[in-house]
Amino acid sequence: MFVVDKKKNEVLSLPAKEILPGDAKHLSSGLAVKILRILSEEPAYTIEIAKRLKVNEQKIYYHIRQLEKAGLVRFVKSEGIKGATAKYYALEKPAFVVRFGDFEVTNKITHMGNESTFLEPFIKDGQLDAFFIVGSPDPHGPDKARSRDGYYAVDFALFLGTFLNYVPSFTVKLDTEVKGKDLRHNLILIGGPVTNKIVEQVNPRLPIRFEKTDAWNIHSSLSGNIYTTDETGLIVKAKNPFNPEKSILLLAGRRYSGTRAAIIAFLKNFKEIAKGNIHDKNVYAKVVEGTDLDSDGIVDNVEFRE
Repeated sequence: MFVVDKKKNEVLSLPAKEILPGDAKHLSSGLAVKILRILSEEPAYTIEIAKRLKVNEQKIYYHIRQLEKAGLVRFVKSEGIKGATAKYYALEKPAFVVRFGDFEVTNKITHMGNESTFLEPFIKDGQLDAFFIVGSPDPHGPDKARSRDGYYAVDFALFLGTFLNYVPSFTVKLDTEVKGKDLRHNLILIGGPVTNKIVEQVNPRLPIRFEKTDAWNIHSSLSGNIYTTDETGLIVKAKNPFNPEKSILLLAGRRYSGTRAAIIAFLKNFKEIAKGNIHDKNVYAKVVEGTDLDSDGIVDNVEFRE
């Protein structure tokens, strides 16, 4: 069980244990609450707690016994200290919940307001409704390319998890193992057309696309601009050309640094992504360029180009 809080664009959670109303009476003591706060930091033994709170050790013993019976704290280890055996106790969970009603099914989590509708084709009733397709790390295709983009899908999957009612088993496929029937689903495509052959197939239908005859530079039909740097990334949400009733979401770059930029843009600037292109708000296509703020040679931030 978890308790959840919402802070701006973040969802915060804390492991919790459900307790009976009768056990909650132990939380009515101010001293018991102080003991629990100390144990929430790290395991401690009674004499140590007594010294920190400047109270008689027997009072700490009493409350520890009561809290242990109620299942709020637990014994974790014994340790010899100055010729005596000290028993260490820890908090059972960092939060406790008393429930008076029954659980109900949550149909959807929309913690980011209207922007969450951007993901609706891929998340239905709080469940993932899409295949992740990443490029194979093995040499494949005419260029014998190896994908280095796949692990970026993990960060993106964690982001999607904040919109789900449960932690799913994400359906991830390599571009080399995708079957024709798989392509008729909603698709989340990671990586550019050189390393992800499914991206190469959908690329010609995109409003902003990679141009094969121009060294796979990014060409925008919305602005007429051409983007040539390796750190340039592309984010596009569009109809699935294999099945117009479904959608695709593409996060890709000319090279893996551009894909990284696209992922970072999505995670850090989701509201901006959901606004649509600056030249046509009805087209969900963005171009970003990765930047290296800490000068370690790795893209860690982005600037929007359109």
